[in-house]
Parts: sequence; C-alpha cells; structure tokens
Amino acid sequence: MIERAASGLSGAVASATYSAFLEAETSIPADVRRALARARDREQSATARTQFENIEENIRYAEEHGLPICQDTGVPVVYLTIPPTVPFSRDLFDAVADGVRRATREVPLRPNVVDPLTRENSGDNTGEGMPAVHVMPGDELTVTVLPKGAGAENCSRVRMLLPSETGEIERFVAETALLAGGRPCPPVVLGVGIGSTFDGAAALAKEALLLPIDEMTSFEQEICDAVNALGIGPMGLGGDTTALAVKVKTGACHTASLPVAVNVQCWACRRATRRVEVAE
Repeated sequence: MIERAASGLSGAVASATYSAFLEAETSIPADVRRALARARDREQSATARTQFENIEENIRYAEEHGLPICQDTGVPVVYLTIPPTVPFSRDLFDAVADGVRRATREVPLRPNVVDPLTRENSGDNTGEGMPAVHVMPGDELTVTVLPKGAGAENCSRVRMLLPSETGEIERFVAETALLAGGRPCPPVVLGVGIGSTFDGAAALAKEALLLPIDEMTSFEQEICDAVNALGIGPMGLGGDTTALAVKVKTGACHTASLPVAVNVQCWACRRATRRVEVAE
C-alpha cells in the first residue's frame, strides 16, 4: 500500500507508520494465514484442532470489529528503508514516533513502554529507544512495523557457539522452544540469526520474522521438524504443531565465533509495510 501526504516527508512517514500499525494490529498477513491453515489441516490432536479453530475465530472477530488481535499490542518495532534521494535526519525518527503516538490513541494500542528501572509508563508507547527504529538502504522509502509482544520476546535467546559447533544450531533452536513451552502462545514462528556479532545475530533473528513463513528452505524445515517433534502443540496443550515455521537469516562473522540467536514470535506474526510517496 502507498501512503501519500501533502504535509511533507515527516507527515507522510507519520501517517504511514500509523496506517501500518493499524493493519498489523487488526489483521494477519496472508502467508501467516496459509501457514495456520496448513497446520490445522494436518493436525491429529482434537484438542490442538480446537485451538486452531479458536485462533481463526479470534482473527475473524478482530478484522470484523477493527480490534487488536491480541491484548498485548506489543512494543513498536519499525524498519525504515531509505533511498539515496531521501534526506536522512532525526526528523524521520520523530515522524515514526508521532505515528506510534497516534496509533496508541486511535487503534488503540495498549501503552506497554516503560522505563526499564523505574517502570514508569510513558503512556504513549514512546521513550528512550522506543519506538525501536532500524534503518537500512533501499530503492524506495518504506515503513515496516513488527509489533512484538512480551510473552514471546521473553523466551528469546542468544548463544555464542564455537566455529566447530554448526551441528549444535538445530539443538539450540529446539532447546529454546522446549524451554519456552506454552508461554509464547504456540504455534510459534522462530526467527533465527546466524553469524555477525553478539548483537548482530539478535538483529538478524528479528529481521527473519519479516520473511514469508509459508515456505522454508530444507535447512529451515529440518529445524522446524525438530521443534515440532517436541509435541508442545498449540497453546502448550499438545499436538503436532509447535512451530508454524523457522526462518533463518545469516551474516558473515569472525573466524573465531559463531553467534546464534533465536527470536520467538507467537502465532500472531503481525507485520505490515507502507510505501511512502511525498506530494510535491
């Protein structure tokens, strides 16, 4: 979807941010729907099938009434792609924050953002480091939002493996899902970052959640099968589907290290993108 605004670049970005959050919070992307439907159709457990039916009803109700899919509307994670023709400045970050404030008021979003030590709530989902804005080069100006709930985020992990331990990657991902159990509201989507640095692997893992989940590479499928063999199932009640998908992003790393991160996402893999055009 294209966002146009006559109020200049900042106004367009703020409007696009709001619009993207409205979509992401109240509907589920098509690829996630397909993954849920496939998992439901192959599920053998009657209890698990009931959970998939509840998920589908939840999605329908949210869309029909324009309500958030989950009471935890997450923390605002935003990705900006910026072409060379667009001037990069602090104004873009401020515009994203304005869009988040509007979304908090109008969607509405639950005010989740607090100071990490005092726990004082900002009331509008902004604060030091929030929204979490990630900037990357692109051919056009886009705003992508990834609302991230705490139940799944709290189950995420990073491990610094040795270069000789590539065979441990699958074990680490499956162990992460096992330790999480039913807390992240499975069936989950697991974003896996391999390589880069300690913090870079975590960034790659979160970016992996932006990838389509209705298709996987053989490597991703192998890890997903290992996770599903755990039998945790939808909502932790047992079943064939603990993970809807595993998505992997890799980055070059130091010859002496092998960072691996797993970013856990609940079944509501919420995301939306807006392309921004500024009226002349």
